[in-house]
Amino acid sequence: MTNNLNGFLVIDKPSNYTSRDVVNIVSKYFHTKKVGHTGTLDPLATGILIITLGKYTKLTELVTNYDKEYIAQLTLGIQTDTYDIEGKIIKEKNASHITKQEIKDCLNHFIGPQIQEVPIYSAVKVNGKKLYEYARQNIEVPLPKKEVTIKSIKLLKKDDTGFTFSCTVSKGTYIRSLIRDIGESLNVLLTMTNLNRTR
Repeated sequence: MTNNLNGFLVIDKPSNYTSRDVVNIVSKYFHTKKVGHTGTLDPLATGILIITLGKYTKLTELVTNYDKEYIAQLTLGIQTDTYDIEGKIIKEKNASHITKQEIKDCLNHFIGPQIQEVPIYSAVKVNGKKLYEYARQNIEVPLPKKEVTIKSIKLLKKDDTGFTFSCTVSKGTYIRSLIRDIGESLNVLLTMTNLNRTR
């Protein structure tokens, strides 16, 4: 393989790989260190991860700025410390009373700009240290807040155990934080069980 390769590579990332893992695999396969990615996906998440190669790594930040689209699957009645199913369950509460219409009405209220708190289990740095490092050491720190925009959000499916929604969001939106906020608005416990980036 040549190390003069320039371009975009669209990966359908499987679960249990970090975005960095994918970069490392591509780097090794094409024998080049000029590899970047355009938006982190958690190991649990699957779907589109755009890899930049060679001279196209200069476009990484530009592509990262584009809106992203996701399909998220949630379980009702439990909450974990990471807000996804890979975390430790910290609360449980029956949520079978929530109706499809209540969820639809709630989701509609999230459309537009909003201030979102970064989840503690994230790679955002505070005082030079990643937030998840504080979390693992049980050290409390003020969580950064930032403005994001939910362009669209739509309920796709609801059953007795949970529901699934699709959304289009601006750069920097944490779906786990969105799910936490939706749960607080509905006054129920929610945990993300699956996340797929579709665009």
